[in-house]
Amino acid sequence: MRTCVGCRSKKTKKELIRVLKTPEGEIRLDPTGRQNGRGAYICADPGCLAKARKNHGIERSLGCAVPDEVYDRLEEEMKQIGQ
Repeated sequence: MRTCVGCRSKKTKKELIRVLKTPEGEIRLDPTGRQNGRGAYICADPGCLAKARKNHGIERSLGCAVPDEVYDRLEEEMKQIGQ
């Protein structure tokens, strides 16, 4: 079980999407959950991403600041995964 950094609900890893910070410092979605790096989990819902943005959940989990441009890109990636 993992906790969504947006809505704080507990779900299985398969129900959530992993937000990954690579060893190089890039922040992106990891839908497979298998890539190397530090991760945070979020529901596949743009509303949860908005909550995570507001409560700084991703920043706390990844231990770094997340620029607005990255949130915008994550939102676009999340929409593509949901299609």
